[in-house]
Formats: sequence, C-alpha cells, structure tokens
Amino acid sequence: MDSDLHSPSFAPRPRLLAGLQRLLLEVGVFLSDALLAFYLWVIGSYCYSRIAFGEGTYFLVPGWVLLLCVVEGALLWETFGTSLAMRVSGVTLAARDGCPARLAGRLLRLVTWHVSFLPVVGLAASLQDPDHRMWHDRWSGTCLTRVEKTPRRIRWYRTSWGLATLLTFALTLVAGFLITKIDLHALLTGAPNTAIVWKRLLRPDWSILSNGLGLLIVTLFMALMATLFGIAVSAPLSFLAARNLMRGAVGRSVYTVVRVVLSIIRSIEPIVWAIIFVVWVRLGAFPGVLALFVHSIADLTKLYSERLESIDPGPVEAITATGANRIQVIRYGIVPQIINPYLSFTLYRWDINVRMATIIGVVGGGGIGQNLFDYIRQWEWEQAGLLMLLIVVAVWAIDYLSSRLRARLE
Repeated sequence: MDSDLHSPSFAPRPRLLAGLQRLLLEVGVFLSDALLAFYLWVIGSYCYSRIAFGEGTYFLVPGWVLLLCVVEGALLWETFGTSLAMRVSGVTLAARDGCPARLAGRLLRLVTWHVSFLPVVGLAASLQDPDHRMWHDRWSGTCLTRVEKTPRRIRWYRTSWGLATLLTFALTLVAGFLITKIDLHALLTGAPNTAIVWKRLLRPDWSILSNGLGLLIVTLFMALMATLFGIAVSAPLSFLAARNLMRGAVGRSVYTVVRVVLSIIRSIEPIVWAIIFVVWVRLGAFPGVLALFVHSIADLTKLYSERLESIDPGPVEAITATGANRIQVIRYGIVPQIINPYLSFTLYRWDINVRMATIIGVVGGGGIGQNLFDYIRQWEWEQAGLLMLLIVVAVWAIDYLSSRLRARLE
C-alpha cells in the first residue's frame, strides 16, 4: 500500500494543491464518520426512549454532550479501527513505511489530533512539510493511506465497519417501525371493517355511466395536452441539460442552471402544482393541465437529456469532420440516435399523466378525479365504484397500448 500523496504522480503538484488534497481527504472521512455517529446516536436515543418510556425523543442528553461524544467517537473509530468512511474511501491508517500503524503511533495521533485538526492550522502545517503532512500526522508518524492490496481477508462481520453497517441497518429498521407506528395486529384483524365499503364499491351505479365517460374523456385529454405541451418545451431544453453537449464556461453554467431548476420543479409534487394553479386560474381542467405540463417538462427533460448523454459520439465526430455546422450535426448525427427513445419516453410520460390527472382532480384540477373525490367524501360508494372502474379500464388499456408501442420503437 502506498500513501495517496507519496506517489510520484503527486510530486510535481503545487504545495497548496497537495495540502488541500490531504486536508479534504481527512476532513471528508472524519465528517462522514461523525455524521454516521450522530445518526446512530439520535436514532438509538429515539428507539430507547420509545421502547423504555413510550414516548420517543431524539435527544436524551444536552447538545454539547452529544457533540463531544460524536466527535470523540468518530476519532476513536478511525484511530483504532477501520471506519465505514475509511472503508468506502479505500484508505487505512498506516505508518510512514506503509505498514499498519503501531499502537504507540495511534495513541500519539489521538492526542495530537485535538491540537492540529483545525483546517487553517492543519493546512498551514501541511504546507511547511515536504510530504504535506499535518501536525498530528508528522508527530505520530501516521497518515491515511490508500489500500492497494489486502494481505488477508477478514470476514465483514468481524470488522468495525461491517458491524457499524449492520447496526445502522438494524436501528433504521426498528426506528422505521416505531416512527411510522406500523401495527401488524390492526392490519390482520381490521380487514372486516372495510367489508361495507367493498360491498358498495363492487355494486357500481350504472346510471351515471354517460357522465363518467364524459369526465374520463376530459381526464384523458388533460393528460394528452400536458404531454404535448411538455414535448414542445422539453425536446429543445434537453440539449441544454445534456452535459456532453454543453461545453465551455458558458455551456457549463447554462447546464448547471437548467439542471438545478429542473430538479426543484421535479421535487414538487403535481398535486402541489395543481393547488397553485387552481388559485391562479380557478377550478377546472385547465389548472390540471398546467400542473401536469410543468411536471412533465422536468421529467421529460431529464429523460431526454440522459439519453443525449449516452449517444454514440462516432457519427457526431464524422459529420463534424465534413465541415457541417452545429444544426446539421444535430440533424444528422444526433436526432437519428434519439428519435425512438424520445418517443418511448413520451408514451411512458403520457401513461403517467393519465394516472396523475386522476389524483390532481382531488384538489380541483378537473376531470374524473374531482367527482370521484366528491363521491367518496359523501360516502356514495356505488357512484365512486363506477368511476374507479372506468379509471381502471382506461389505465389498463393505455398501459397495454403504450407498452406495445414502446416495444416496437426499441
């Protein structure tokens, strides 16, 4: 194993860059382990207080005690074992000669770390050392070293990082049951309470069939219009969101801005967009179309751009070599590679929009979902059953047709 900063490839690099690299490595590993220790402490406290006292609390000790325990715990873990962050980063604590650090060196590093592990102090010390070591590394003769070969293989459950992974999974699972209040007894014994609902749902009121079909048509066209509008914006926007096409300082800036904006839009659920547009343009199908349209832009642009980033660069380079301009390169080198995937993604998005159109109707977004919510709220289960039957048939038919079309396009 060789030190990550001792190899010849690091020799010609400026001192400042090498010092920053070492500092970032140690800070990154330590912060990752400290965050994991904080998570384990908080989740463990919640599980203990919930089981012992019946009321869950995340903090059983003052904040300064928690901070002290987390910092010291992460430091002890990295000093006397292989932490999870060290395992993921592929580093270990070793002596100057690359051999495992001795106990005396580990103890000295533990003591001197408290003096030197300040970013400004640590970086200043690393700039004064030929090997760019921070003070605690220089005094203890140790450093974080890349692991090239593992001389002996130890089973994961006998390592500290393996046990930490198992503990994290176990505590997360227990906390998930406690926080979400999963009640398996109620799940297994409460089913008879829904018998009256199922009985009425399975007796649909066919007298509202014509009205239900009209509402279903509205829902289908809401999804269709939102998808068509989304294509018109997403197709050209995807070229700005493709990393391999946006080069240079300006291109990278545009790419970053587009990606960030799309991520924000996509993180907001369509039902929230529907509420915003209902307030904006009043009740009806139009706010539903706008909500699906906005979310379709973010989703389709992401799918389209990811396909652009995986195109074969060969045809693009060949057409560019002939002296073609940028428009011609896109027309003859890129479009033939993306047309079928784009159509497949579009059909998939239309399928999603049909289902979402039903949900956003709950908040006044129009279509069959709005009437379905009204029937359920008034406990008119026979009428709700008919609308649900129409939705199931429509979704099944669209899913079947779109899957067949996508199979032909691939």
